[in-house]
Amino acid sequence: MAGLTEDMKRVVREQRLGYVASISPDGTPNLSPKGSLTVWDDNHLVFADVESPRTIRNLLENPKTEVNVVDPFVRKGYRFRGTAKVLRSGDDYWKALELYKHEGADVRRIRAIVIIEVAYAAPLVSPVYLLGLNEADVRRLWEEFRLQMREKTVLDLIPPHDF
Repeated sequence: MAGLTEDMKRVVREQRLGYVASISPDGTPNLSPKGSLTVWDDNHLVFADVESPRTIRNLLENPKTEVNVVDPFVRKGYRFRGTAKVLRSGDDYWKALELYKHEGADVRRIRAIVIIEVAYAAPLVSPVYLLGLNEADVRRLWEEFRLQMREKTVLDLIPPHDF
């Protein structure tokens, strides 16, 4: 891996919410949203374990992981694949706690720090772009959809009698 590009770093930092995939001991997938995801350095991502006992258990058993970060308004983002290291002490652990503390996090809730060495990264792009739309078009369509959904009530969900 040549390292995270500046655009990858920007998207991760702006979105902050990443979906971390791990593998349970029985082989089933586990997907968990992480609101503390951020960039550690040019080759690593980091997140804090606040309430992630299954994810941490899985990563301790099998450190292979994938993280997806997507801007929901433009339907673009990145997929990162790599190896996670769970930290509960040491220099990097304390450095990460300082990072989160500086950002205003209640570090008393952090049980562990997970640093992911990124081995592979690739763009994630919605198939909606195959229609020839640009980011402004996609953002406008998504915002219109969200506004329409807010205006719906439970009565809109009831099918007509002749359904």
